[in-house]
Amino acid sequence: MGLNLSNRQIAQELDINKDDAQKMTNQLRESIFSRLPMAVLSGEVEADEVYVVAGHKGNPEAVKKRP
Repeated sequence: MGLNLSNRQIAQELDINKDDAQKMTNQLRESIFSRLPMAVLSGEVEADEVYVVAGHKGNPEAVKKRP
């Protein structure tokens, strides 16, 4: 996983079924995630907000800015 390989590539390298490689990588990711400490924010915290309207091709009224 550290080599940035897809599940298909891992399956080919290990000569196993792609579904087994999927299960294996999912278990590894879940195990790694469960051991990470929770992020704790303190003090002053800032967050940016972005609103992007994509699509609505042929319907410019749906893309107009909101009041």
